[in-house]
Amino acid sequence: MNAPGRKAPRRQRLSRSSEFDRVYREGRSHANRYLVVHAFPRPNDREEARLGVSVGRKVGGAVERNRVKRLLREVFWKEADRLPDGHDFVIVARPDAGGLARERGETGLAEALAEALAGAGLSSGRDGPE
Repeated sequence: MNAPGRKAPRRQRLSRSSEFDRVYREGRSHANRYLVVHAFPRPNDREEARLGVSVGRKVGGAVERNRVKRLLREVFWKEADRLPDGHDFVIVARPDAGGLARERGETGLAEALAEALAGAGLSSGRDGPE
């Protein structure tokens, strides 16, 4: 798990368009009002989860989009211990995610992400560190 404010190591990030495309095409997804979570189990790979975040212009201006991305990354890595290893995740923020981030900050996004992960059957239910 990463310390708050620290960037995830390169091996834990999705960066290529082809990686995102594979998760979209072959993975499963679950959506709620704020987020869509796509997950793809990497075959024969038990490494840590990898994350990609997509926040479109409908969410808001550049400052708002970057804030939403930063908060989503922080929330995801706090939950990473509860997620299965060997998966690639792409979180897509819907337009209402910007308002949620403004109103409730990290807490609101954490609840939305937990709901989406549970809906996709990806939360292991283990209690992580508090």
